[in-house]
Amino acid sequence: MIYLTYVLLALAVVGFSIKAADYVDLIDRKTNISGAFIGGVMLAAITSLPEFFTSISAALILNNSELVLGNILGSNIFNLATLGVVLILFIKGFVNDTISKNHYMTSLFVLFTNVALFFPVYFSKDLNVFNISLVSIVILIFYFVSLKFMANDDTETESEEDNCKLSIKQIAIRFILASIGLVIASILITYVTEIISEKLNLSASLSGALFLGIATSLPELTSTVALAKKLKFNLVVGNIIGSIMFNLFIICVTDILYIGNSLYYTTHEQTKLLLGFGFISTILASILLLFKKLNNKSKAVYIILNLAIIIMYLLYLILSL
Repeated sequence: MIYLTYVLLALAVVGFSIKAADYVDLIDRKTNISGAFIGGVMLAAITSLPEFFTSISAALILNNSELVLGNILGSNIFNLATLGVVLILFIKGFVNDTISKNHYMTSLFVLFTNVALFFPVYFSKDLNVFNISLVSIVILIFYFVSLKFMANDDTETESEEDNCKLSIKQIAIRFILASIGLVIASILITYVTEIISEKLNLSASLSGALFLGIATSLPELTSTVALAKKLKFNLVVGNIIGSIMFNLFIICVTDILYIGNSLYYTTHEQTKLLLGFGFISTILASILLLFKKLNNKSKAVYIILNLAIIIMYLLYLILSL
């Protein structure tokens, strides 16, 4: 019964996330906000709402910091693996489409943030400024600088005809209702994951990466596949990279609210493996976007890099189980 509950809640998370993303798309069509900003910031933030509320619940209600790290880092490596699969399946469209150079810069910010995480996770070394981890401050700086890059994006995209008869106010109300449903489902799935992890005798980090990480990444997966079918790869990349950056920002917010030992300290090898393989995957994604920035047209290069990203995720699962 508990597993059925998990599946139903996961489906609810996906459903509410899709509706919220649809309403953001309508806002994009009815306003003059940059399309790249919509994909890389607004859509990314919306599809990352499950990670946000499950992390807050895990830390403040369940007092389980390992579940937070497993959830966020697991979501990030799963998102990169998702990007790898989608780009391989739609390799021709990706090679021929225009990708914003700012996505490469954002991937570097993700990379730098992962480097900052290594010190407390691997060496239990951290400094506090006014009871706030120095790592959180670094993440905060990188996140807002990356926002500036995405907001200033000037990549040209084709405009779509707006056939929606809803007003901005009506769209906003529907968006709020979908977000509330998403919040409730996200909080409930946190409790269910905790029960499953106890039944299967899994570590909090591994259960966070497997159950929470995948379930809360389903919105990114769904929206990524939908955008890829429309050959909108600038939005595909922006959604995934933006979501990963937002997820790291979630760790920062959770750490600020968390009362207890450092959120970044861990005794579980699975968390260290997760960060290590996620770091390698991020390097590969950055190299891929660098090639795209240099206008490389070799399908073989992109296929090899995406396969390597997928293998990193599979290796993590194999070594953790």
